[in-house]
Amino acid sequence: MDNLQLSQAPIAKAELLIRRPVGEVFDAFINPAVTTKFWFTKSSGPLVAGQHVEWVWEMYGVVAEVEVKAIEDNKRILIEWGGGDEVPTLVEWIFTPYGADTTFVSVTNSGFKGTGDEVVAQALNSTGGFMLVLAGAKARLEHDLNLNVIVDGFPPAQADTK
Repeated sequence: MDNLQLSQAPIAKAELLIRRPVGEVFDAFINPAVTTKFWFTKSSGPLVAGQHVEWVWEMYGVVAEVEVKAIEDNKRILIEWGGGDEVPTLVEWIFTPYGADTTFVSVTNSGFKGTGDEVVAQALNSTGGFMLVLAGAKARLEHDLNLNVIVDGFPPAQADTK
C-alpha cells in the first residue's frame, strides 16, 4: 500500500430527508421521550443549551456524557459528547426545511483523536452509526415504526468481540 497521507482530518457525515415538518423532526432529537424510541434508551433530560445530560444505551451498558453547546430552534443542535475512555467529539445537526412537511437532516461528527488509522476508523464508524440513527428517526417519524437499527446493528455476540 502506498504511503497514505491526509490533508485534513476526517469527519463523519450522515444526511437524510425525513418527510415531516422541521419542528417535529427537531423535537425528535432534543426531546428524549421521542429520541428513546429510535436511538438511546434513557436520558437525564432534554437538550437545552448550556446543560449537561447523560444518554444511556442499556443493552450495551454504555453512557455518553453530553454537553449541549448550542440550540437554534428548528435549525441546529451542537453537542460535545463522549463516554468512558472516549475523547469527546463535536456533533452538529442541521435541519433544513423542504416545503411545509419535509426536513433534510445533516449530522456531522468531528474532533476525532488518535493515530491516522484510528481517526479514519472512528469517522467511518460514526458515519455508519449516525446513518442508522437517521434511518431509525425516519421510520419512527414517518411511519411510527421502531426498526431496532441501533440494537440490531450491534447484536450482543458481535458487541462482545469489538
